[in-house]
Amino acid sequence: MTGVRKGYIRPLDLRQGRVDMTHGSGGRAMAQLIDELFASRLGNAYLRQGNDAAVLPMPPGRLVMSTDAHVVSPLFFPGGDIGCLAVHGTINDVAVMGATPLYLAATFILEEGFPLADLARIVDSMAAAAGDAAVPVVTGDTKVVEKGMADGVYITTTGVGVVTEGEEFSGDRARPGDRIIVSGTIGEHGMAIMAQRESIGFSAPIVSDTAALHGLIAAMRASGATIRVLRDPTRGGVATTLNEIARQSRVGMMLHESALPVQPAVAAACEFLGLDPLYVANEGKLLAIVAPGDADSLLNAMRAHPLGRRAALIGSVHQDAQHFVQMTTAFGGRRIVDWLTGEQLPRIC
Repeated sequence: MTGVRKGYIRPLDLRQGRVDMTHGSGGRAMAQLIDELFASRLGNAYLRQGNDAAVLPMPPGRLVMSTDAHVVSPLFFPGGDIGCLAVHGTINDVAVMGATPLYLAATFILEEGFPLADLARIVDSMAAAAGDAAVPVVTGDTKVVEKGMADGVYITTTGVGVVTEGEEFSGDRARPGDRIIVSGTIGEHGMAIMAQRESIGFSAPIVSDTAALHGLIAAMRASGATIRVLRDPTRGGVATTLNEIARQSRVGMMLHESALPVQPAVAAACEFLGLDPLYVANEGKLLAIVAPGDADSLLNAMRAHPLGRRAALIGSVHQDAQHFVQMTTAFGGRRIVDWLTGEQLPRIC
């Protein structure tokens, strides 16, 4: 090419450039994409080793690992994007097992023609989320597929953490008499996605609650409360998550509609769209099943943390051979809170 030194390639055009098939070929263009876009933003000592795998120190304890794929549509939404969502979602899946998250791995499936500016924005968001959480992305992979074979970008993240001996949070540990606590208002993430996807405007904007929860969980563990189960109610929302726990623990549950924390804007949006906030996805909330005598101390610890200020006691666990989750309604009645059937909000995370 005239005017270009042999062996020299121009820097990526992050304003006008687009992903092409050479960015997944394993050659110089792929190395340039990794160096100039990924490594420059996510860089840390482990990534800088430049090997096919990261060699990592591990503190004492039992290993916890989780993996998650992210296909959210749209990629950018009020309060977040697919980048920070991929970081938060995997950190939370590790943290609700009682573990301290340590490391992340990330895989990107890129569609030919995807704007490099949008990719840079996503990676910047991932870097900020990982930095704020102090959980670095230490290794990864990139693949490119032909135009029309994906939807811009898909991200898979894997998280690794450690849990100390004696810590045991599991979905099969709920006991009759235990109390059910949610860390804050429900339904924001799903409704933020839906409003953006359908171009629906509400008088009060709805913003995703996406956040990393391991700091809140550390405060909860430090309270000394006997926590049986922790779970983040993502797809399927609070209702489906509690049904999963009830089945695992072979118990029943009773919720109280008047105790459920729901923002007025979310309640209005759900009513408008014919949705139940109990089934709407959350990305920055958790459910805790706690021994009955420790509910108040746990609530106090949660409310002292920025991500738990609106924590609420929403129900209790009881014996039930059918493992039903039920709810007392605002009108004094009672209804079954069943599993989610069908796909209420597809491509939500």
